[in-house]
Amino acid sequence: MKPAPPDFAFEAAAHARGARRVAGVDEAGRGPLAGPVVAAAVVLDPERTPQGLNDSKKLTARRRDALFEEILACAEVSVGQASVAEIDEINILRAAHLAMCRAIEGLAPAPDHVLIDGNLLPRGLTVAGEAVVKGDGRSLSIAAASIVAKVTRDRIMQDLARAFPGYGWERNAGYPSKAHLAALQDLGVTPHHRRSFRPVHNILYQEKS
Repeated sequence: MKPAPPDFAFEAAAHARGARRVAGVDEAGRGPLAGPVVAAAVVLDPERTPQGLNDSKKLTARRRDALFEEILACAEVSVGQASVAEIDEINILRAAHLAMCRAIEGLAPAPDHVLIDGNLLPRGLTVAGEAVVKGDGRSLSIAAASIVAKVTRDRIMQDLARAFPGYGWERNAGYPSKAHLAALQDLGVTPHHRRSFRPVHNILYQEKS
């Protein structure tokens, strides 16, 4: 049976408890070997919600791009990042949570409730929050945030691909595809690679030994 599309049930429940501004929050880029982790926080207008919002991974690139523009046109959106240096320093989960907090802090006025994709709330969260497992397929606000985060990050990697050709970042977005791993071996490690991730760490260790 096909899963039901995301809806406003989580947002409606938060409103019923007294929340006025509810934001959905998601990140993109926990798995890649290169590039920042990017998060988005989105407050949707229930009267002007784009049709077809869903987990960004279930959408084609063309559909994501179209929905990205629609979301920016009718919702409140903020994007936050954590850098490769921060990922290597504090680990990818903490860095993803840091990017989420930065995205939330960029909304003005601040939301009074946030719906966070996943099973953990960020440590530095300063507003009431709720973790929603697989939230990008269940909450429209989180689905919108997943699309904004994914499209923003993919565009960052496309820009980086022009500066560092050969790794295929315009196609693999920094994920460990066969071509990316082969390029790492052949071309070496760039400043945008995450040194704490095993394939990158192993190549650096080989070079030292």
